[in-house]
Amino acid sequence: MRLLTSHTIVLLALMFTALFTGVVLPAVWSSRPARRRAAAAVLREILLAVRRRR
Repeated sequence: MRLLTSHTIVLLALMFTALFTGVVLPAVWSSRPARRRAAAAVLREILLAVRRRR
């Protein structure tokens, strides 16, 4: 039994791309301070959720 199928890898890549373009890029490169703060807060929540699962 294979642990990671090609479909799983594609799904993980799509999820990473969506997260990166929707949260990380606005947190780093937005010229609006409110957008940067909001994106940074979402990123912080995501990282805390991932840490709790471990």
